[in-house]
Amino acid sequence: MPTGPPVFDGQRLRQARFAVAAVFCVHGAVTGSFATRIPWIQDHAALSAGQLGLALAFPAIGASVAMPLAGAISHRFGARTALRGLLALWTLSLTLPALAPNLVTLCLALFVYGATSGMSDVAMNALGVEIENRLDKSIMSSLHGMWSTGALLGSAGGTLAAHMDSDARVHHLIAATVLTVTGMVACRWVLDLRSTPEDEPPPRFALPPKSALLIGGVGFCAVFAEGASLDWSAVYLEDVLDTSPGLAAASTTAFALTMAIARLLGDRIVDRFGAVRCVRVGGVSATLGGALVVFAPNPLVAMGGFALVGLGVAVVVPLAFAAAGRSGPNPSQAIAGVATITYTSGLIAPSAIGAVADATSLVASFGLVTVLAFGLVLGASVLRTGDRRTAPAAGAGTDAGAGTAQPVPSVPDGLKSPSGD
Repeated sequence: MPTGPPVFDGQRLRQARFAVAAVFCVHGAVTGSFATRIPWIQDHAALSAGQLGLALAFPAIGASVAMPLAGAISHRFGARTALRGLLALWTLSLTLPALAPNLVTLCLALFVYGATSGMSDVAMNALGVEIENRLDKSIMSSLHGMWSTGALLGSAGGTLAAHMDSDARVHHLIAATVLTVTGMVACRWVLDLRSTPEDEPPPRFALPPKSALLIGGVGFCAVFAEGASLDWSAVYLEDVLDTSPGLAAASTTAFALTMAIARLLGDRIVDRFGAVRCVRVGGVSATLGGALVVFAPNPLVAMGGFALVGLGVAVVVPLAFAAAGRSGPNPSQAIAGVATITYTSGLIAPSAIGAVADATSLVASFGLVTVLAFGLVLGASVLRTGDRRTAPAAGAGTDAGAGTAQPVPSVPDGLKSPSGD
């Protein structure tokens, strides 16, 4: 009797979707929990602003070095086990930065923090793309919306802990414990995709394919605009438009909330209009928003501009990951390539904005953001790479061991599900 990869029924795929959404939320909550306690960590390690800036480069360095390993780990241990282990390492690494007594140890801690973040990021995005392909509808935007929701929840908890003047070592230990347990429970229901004996393992380190570089370029533009707006919007409103500190800070929170809502609602729009059209229209929105910021006569107009930037770039990175996952025979490798480029963009955006502002003005810096936002309009067509492969209808088949082979979409790096899942 012929055998083949399993067909997952609709209920099983829905469970897997909710499980991966919870994983995205946990991942974001770690980031939010850490970011709110950076001032405490700086004081604890007795760092100057320049030393802190150097240390904060190490998460991106660690992620860039480690992300190419994610595909090999998933191939060796299976998608579920790999995600469970990598996510646990990421949540537990939250405890390390607050323990660092000086610059050297903080850099080492943040390197590990970034490495585990990047590997778990690739693993969860690869599973998200696989579920999206099997469901034959867009889910990546809402998954990244759940990441943003987790970041907001983690930030809220960190803000409360900071307001209570609690020790960040205690706060992060409690947060890491709760998030680790939550992540392990969620991983119980993700798809357990495994390699078959005839599959060759992906290379541990390899340059991303050309398609991933092009897709990553679009992601670079979006993440640059996002990072610049998040990190500099409050400063822009205070320094350029003489806004009160409270209103300036509120604009940053509103920007993050706008992006989270747009991502949570983005899947329906993407399914109706397609990725290319959504990114192109988003690029127009972000470009218009950047222009409003540059020419804003008052704070309200600038805040409206930042909101348009957020709306315009919100779904770009999720769609870039989805396109990478469909761009070639090694989705995890392509996703890792796109993730590396976007991490790099997030790393250089704040410093690039500062450098341009020092050389010219902060207004000119957001002129650069506007130009990059227009790059989304020009580059949107590269997200046309591949179509979502049609998954069998719910109830059309069974899990592995059902007998007759059914046509199903291919899975990352030759991963296939073992019997029983």
